[in-house]
Amino acid sequence: MSDEEHHFESKADAGASKTYPQQAGTIRKNGYIVIKNRPCKVVEVSTSKTGKHGHAKCHFVGIDIFNGKKLEDIVPSSHNCDVPHVTRIDYQLIDISEDGFVSLLTDNGSTKDDLRLPTDESLLAQIKDGFAEGKDLVVSVMSSMGEEQICALKDIGPK
Repeated sequence: MSDEEHHFESKADAGASKTYPQQAGTIRKNGYIVIKNRPCKVVEVSTSKTGKHGHAKCHFVGIDIFNGKKLEDIVPSSHNCDVPHVTRIDYQLIDISEDGFVSLLTDNGSTKDDLRLPTDESLLAQIKDGFAEGKDLVVSVMSSMGEEQICALKDIGPK
């Protein structure tokens, strides 16, 4: 065997899938589903009876978790749908830059500087006002299918 060590430059992730399959008939309201390649929160599910040729169909109405658009899909209830892995992580807000990016403190003490301020006007105003007043703010970041966005805000008191 050789004595030299091998070093690998890995630029890829672990290859974990962004979604997992779930039978359409088992997806319920307030769950998540992928419609037209967008992660959505299910707001309405209706199931039609089996027709002459067999399959019951599920009609899903979902709202995109990042841009709020309403999307619909009809899938046979025995078929599999893609369900996105949705995670929500809280970070402490450190700074807001002039170009609209935020600087966040992670649990391990490092900073995360690649997130933009949210597009939602009321949340944006709350974050800017709270930061200007010098409050300690914690933002919830929702991530799914390679996208991340600030979705909520908590005030943990003055600095």
